[in-house]
Amino acid sequence: MTAASSAADLVAAIRECRICADRFAATVTAHAPRPVVWFRPGPRLLIAGQAPGARVHASGRPFSDASGDRLRDWCGLSEDEFYDQSRVAIAPMAFCFPGYDATGADLPPPPICARTWRGRVMAALPEVRVILAIGGAAQGWHLGKGPVGARVADWRRHAAQGIWPLPHPSWRNTGWLRRNPWFEAEVIPALRLCIRGLLEETP
Repeated sequence: MTAASSAADLVAAIRECRICADRFAATVTAHAPRPVVWFRPGPRLLIAGQAPGARVHASGRPFSDASGDRLRDWCGLSEDEFYDQSRVAIAPMAFCFPGYDATGADLPPPPICARTWRGRVMAALPEVRVILAIGGAAQGWHLGKGPVGARVADWRRHAAQGIWPLPHPSWRNTGWLRRNPWFEAEVIPALRLCIRGLLEETP
């Protein structure tokens, strides 16, 4: 079996996954699983997010929302570049929208998703050299437990190892971004330079 066929089988298996069906049915949204899978072998850049939101659940396309617009701006990527699976892999810590709680807040990514699939996904992406670890769940898996703000502040050390810890690009973090102007002044230009260099390298 080739790497491509093995990865295709993995993608198909994730898309058929229903291990969280009962969990999602019990949420306020009472929705069914809809795994959003967006990777194949070859990319050097991996975007490791949290979990799809409601809009992504509806569209079936990762980061097809305002958070995605902000993330693409941070990365300096056009939509065509961002969604080119030969260049960018997008694999969150949970592939399905987790739903809302009784207050209307996003539920966290179910840990069972990462336990079930994360190791296999990473094994299917051996050429990845740079990982954007977005939010606490992704950073916890790739860097170990710790506060998001402290990790982002220590971005140079982590980036030197190929992992860029980023806050979630959600509008909910707009206040944090305003209180921490160094993020857009220092991290974003360096991130764009890293990504552009990575994508323009000759294979």
